[in-house]
Amino acid sequence: MASKLTANGVYEGSRIILPEHREEYLAQEALQRRRGKPILDEQEMQLIEEAIFESYQEYKSITLTVFNPFDDEELRGVITAIDKPNRRVKIERGDEDYSWPRIEEIIKASV
Repeated sequence: MASKLTANGVYEGSRIILPEHREEYLAQEALQRRRGKPILDEQEMQLIEEAIFESYQEYKSITLTVFNPFDDEELRGVITAIDKPNRRVKIERGDEDYSWPRIEEIIKASV
């Protein structure tokens, strides 16, 4: 009979993972998959703001790509309000479905 103290026997015999350890491990993995926000130059920001203003003025449909550290979110709808002090826009996607993304978080806009 082999001893548990030889040839990695202690670790082989103790493969129990506590739920707290598993949760922490998964949280650390999620943090490693996190992405950084892309840096937009002045011209790209100007194009995004023009597309937003065009959608607001002419009530045109627009597609906004909003930054998220794990997966970017695409919003399609019409800009119905612009909140200048807080630098955010209201995009309505349906009858009562709307959201308020911040302009700094928008990385792409197309009319």
